[in-house]
Amino acid sequence: MDGGGLTDGSLTDSYFSTSFIGVNGFGSPVETKYPLMQRMTNSSSSPSLLNDSAKPYTGHDPLTSPASSLFNDFGALNISQRRKTPNPTASEFIPKGGSTSRLSNVSQSNMSAFSQVFSHPSMGNPATAGLAPGMSLSAGSSPLHSPKITPHTSPAPRRRSHTPNPASYMVPSSASTPVNNPVSQTPSSGQVIQKETVGGTTYFYTDTTPAPLTGMVFPNYHIYPPTAPHVAYMQPKANAPSFFMADELRQELINRHLITMAQIDQADMPAVPAEVDSYHSLFPLEPLPPPNRIQKSSNFGYITSCYKAVNSKDDLPYCLRRIHGFRLVNTKCMVLVDMWKKIQHSNIVTLREVFTTKAFAEPSLVFAYDFHAGGETMMNRHFNDPNADAYFTKRKWGQHDGPLPRQHAGLLPESLIWAYIVQLSSALRTIHTAGLACRVMDPTKILITGKTRLRVNCVGVFDVLTFDNSQSNNPLALMAQYQQADLISLGKVVLALACNSLAGIQRENLQKAMELVTINYSSDLKNLILYLLTDQNRMRSVNDIMPMIGARFYTQLDAAQMRNDVIEEDLAKEVQNGRLFRLLAKLGTINERPEFQKDPTWSETGDRYLLKLFRDHLFHQVTEAGAPWIDLSHIISCLNKLDAGVPEKISLISRDEKSVLVVTYSDLKRCFENTFQELIAAANGQL
Repeated sequence: MDGGGLTDGSLTDSYFSTSFIGVNGFGSPVETKYPLMQRMTNSSSSPSLLNDSAKPYTGHDPLTSPASSLFNDFGALNISQRRKTPNPTASEFIPKGGSTSRLSNVSQSNMSAFSQVFSHPSMGNPATAGLAPGMSLSAGSSPLHSPKITPHTSPAPRRRSHTPNPASYMVPSSASTPVNNPVSQTPSSGQVIQKETVGGTTYFYTDTTPAPLTGMVFPNYHIYPPTAPHVAYMQPKANAPSFFMADELRQELINRHLITMAQIDQADMPAVPAEVDSYHSLFPLEPLPPPNRIQKSSNFGYITSCYKAVNSKDDLPYCLRRIHGFRLVNTKCMVLVDMWKKIQHSNIVTLREVFTTKAFAEPSLVFAYDFHAGGETMMNRHFNDPNADAYFTKRKWGQHDGPLPRQHAGLLPESLIWAYIVQLSSALRTIHTAGLACRVMDPTKILITGKTRLRVNCVGVFDVLTFDNSQSNNPLALMAQYQQADLISLGKVVLALACNSLAGIQRENLQKAMELVTINYSSDLKNLILYLLTDQNRMRSVNDIMPMIGARFYTQLDAAQMRNDVIEEDLAKEVQNGRLFRLLAKLGTINERPEFQKDPTWSETGDRYLLKLFRDHLFHQVTEAGAPWIDLSHIISCLNKLDAGVPEKISLISRDEKSVLVVTYSDLKRCFENTFQELIAAANGQL
């Protein structure tokens, strides 16, 4: 239980300290070192932070060793497990009769290189701590923790472990330790021959993990770095440090999840069928048209409705666009549908399939698209204000014109319009290059997700609805004409955005709209609109407007990359949450279990008693005044040390305060894993 000798002098070298101090006002400042008993009595100190330093110990299971991958054992709780069989034809496979001297030579030659970085004077024989984390050469160590992974289908052990070796990311591939014996030299510099036994078969494969350089020291359990400087300077300074995802991004993701999981009560909406072809759980995304509706869609000429549905083949959500009362007569239009299905673009809603159905009590044509939760049309986002058309409304006698609209005062900022132009022109360029035409460049068919992300929706609908027998021999005969119409439609959308009103694209208001653009926006935007709306004597291309966009394309590219940096930083704040949750879930299955194997005292004896005291150490600390002591940094730091099995000592005090047990996190980890494996064996009927 002592966990090895740790001298007081070795505890003074601090390589890092925890970053989770004072989260949301909890906790207290970091304290470097306190005596053991003082920690338990002083209310102003952090009981968990007796020693925040991380030492390069390897006598206890390293963080990246297979023994530290706690979540692999938790995978046994899955309902369904598919066991992968070894592939004898893999390139890494070597028959059992192959020579093993090469492996032993490699293990001896590389031992010294790793021991220089990951050894400690107090750990005894360096040979036992010579291997870098995640690079075990024993035949049975790795398969015990990953019995369903074979060497040819799995990544290298460094990547297979949930805690990769940080040194491997900082060492060039050419860095390696010189080897005197040429027989033991690996095929390429910095590579090691590994072997793994799966199902009684031994596999030999090459580990491409480079050896760490001498002098590199890394923490032996998870810690949390501060925000990257290039992201920190982009965001406004907050009063308190933020260790979690931004509230705006979190709310947006939650809203998307809610919309994706939304369902209807079938009794309240009997007109919506329970199943359509291979789709089920239909949910209307827009108000359903009345049963006797005569008015048709202004875009397609048919009554349409839109649903979210789940495909039973892949259990993914899709958007179904239903064309009411349409009978598909000529199936040769499916040639165009197949062409649309091949288009993958970030600004186009991908068409997946088209089918006919009578599930709605009448013949209907259904288009299945990718579902983008939380999207709204450009019409709803920018053209839903009834007062926006006031500038183009004719004045009565005696009325005076109102103030001229300006940017940020009734008109959209020019940077936003250019962001839309770049995305829409990119979508048109991809469509036209594929030999197709968009034909739905309309504010009602352009989706906006997030702040400025555009996607062209309902592509391919017109190609099916307007297909006739004259196009049977050459379905692409009219595409050139349709592509020219796409450019005009793009010009109308841009002009409507510049005027912030659909009334500006009407023929009688064009001159007044262009005057508004000339006053408020740059000449490049004006010239682009004129080029798209003016008839030319030659065939135009979407590539012609690229010079007008000019360097603004780089502005949009820079904005997208900066947005990506911010989202990656938010992801980094949450990346360890799943691991900590699995750790707490496993701990919860052990603590306070009423009975196990007909033993009501099972959770109060043996290793389980230590885990119970550790649970109290995590969550039930009190101050000397008896008040609850709550510190998120204490909880996270202790869980990370338990996951890594560090040799740091802690004192666990019983609830009656009559017993004090001094243990290491390595001892706790061993008790934790053995106890959980006992539960797993009982759950699988192996006891």
